[in-house]
Amino acid sequence: MHFDLVDLRLFIHIAESPSLTQGARKAFISPAAASARIKSLEENLASRLLYRDSRGVELTPAGELFLQHARVIMRQVDYMKSEFTEYDTEASGHIKIFANTTAASEFLPEILAGFLAERPGVTVDLQERLSRDIVRGVMDGSTDMGIIAGPVEADSLQVIHFSTDQLILVTPLDHPLARCKSIKLVDTLAYPHIGLHEGTTLLRFLHEQVALHGKTLNMRIKVYSFEAMCRMVEAGVGIAILPESSAHRHQQTMGLSVIELDEPWRVRERSILVRDLQALPKVTRALINRVLAHHKGVGQASGPVSVQP
Repeated sequence: MHFDLVDLRLFIHIAESPSLTQGARKAFISPAAASARIKSLEENLASRLLYRDSRGVELTPAGELFLQHARVIMRQVDYMKSEFTEYDTEASGHIKIFANTTAASEFLPEILAGFLAERPGVTVDLQERLSRDIVRGVMDGSTDMGIIAGPVEADSLQVIHFSTDQLILVTPLDHPLARCKSIKLVDTLAYPHIGLHEGTTLLRFLHEQVALHGKTLNMRIKVYSFEAMCRMVEAGVGIAILPESSAHRHQQTMGLSVIELDEPWRVRERSILVRDLQALPKVTRALINRVLAHHKGVGQASGPVSVQP
């Protein structure tokens, strides 16, 4: 069985596009040539990879499986190319990161600012994703690395722990809950909440926890940053649940009361996820080292992991 790398790249483009024509355009080949290549792939595999109709294309179950393998192969080819680009220095390369809300909006921008300033030839694609999508993305090769909070169920991945944080409740100073030392989530539901926008990991997580009590979250307003959440809280718009590290930072400049959540899920282990650390380009390993150094911790991994540039 023989596979052309051009065909693998083409298939990925088509799978990520609404139509075969648009996928072919991304691959810089004609739609007719693309169709012929896909047909040849299907004959080679003895499996149908795409459903085709007037609305475009859709992956078959076999196509979904083939896409996963194609992404892994092409990601490894890209890694190999980077290894031989100026003998794999840290000065160039592209890094794709799937991260949760806290990482994408809180500490990664600061880390990446310094990291990229030192490496003009490096580019980064940082995407905020839900936890399950981060795990899936690392597993199927859609991303080089993932940053997640909470338990990880993926034996095939290397998990590098780099810090611990916890979720807490933030209220205005004069709020009825402000004097509480700790509180259950269910006891906050009588008050309007301030949350992050739809699609964020934290908002989805809180909705899931509230649903376990058979209730709904009284969300008064959704904003795009933890700072905006804290400003709304200070103004008396509502209360909010957010990471302790962020809450304490904003508490220094705003009138906020911080209350511990009496919930087992409040403590969250932050981890970096990779498929194979030693197979990553030097520049990606250098970024992982920067994240570990930023949090003044030593990475603890499931399995032998040595973060050597």
